[in-house]
Amino acid sequence: MSDRSLPMHRPRKVRQTLTVNGETHDVLFDGYKTLLEVLREDLGLTGTKHGCELGECGACAVLVDGEPLLSCLMLALECSGREITTIEGLADGNELHPLQAAFADLGGSQCGYCTPGILLTAKALLERHPQPNREQIREALSGNLCRCTGYEQIFESVEAAILKMTARSEASR
Repeated sequence: MSDRSLPMHRPRKVRQTLTVNGETHDVLFDGYKTLLEVLREDLGLTGTKHGCELGECGACAVLVDGEPLLSCLMLALECSGREITTIEGLADGNELHPLQAAFADLGGSQCGYCTPGILLTAKALLERHPQPNREQIREALSGNLCRCTGYEQIFESVEAAILKMTARSEASR
């Protein structure tokens, strides 16, 4: 049998509606693509980072229905009807989320490569548990690797954001 007699297989294109950062996107992509690839390549949301692509570093973490998930391990096909939040959706317009502000003020990020995944993972933690202690923060962020900060500034930044969010919540009562 010659190569010419074998059928040519083209990647199957999929049209799907994805809700990302509160906006609906009609996207046509190859069915084998990960959520990470669709976010970066098809939607232009490059804040989510390619890291190890093995699910070991956390650089690609996004929120899917409020839970931190590794977008390098998730097919985009699995995301229909789900709410996806990337780092681009964390701020409220021009106002930084308290986590973003604290990281900027306290040096919680150095090169910034791991920061989007850490911020989104921390946001999910604070949504579930608004007053975590240092050990709970450490545990929640244990899947996010950083080679620059030594983690102390990261934990301090999350704690500062907690204080800011608590004060904001009490002031609005």
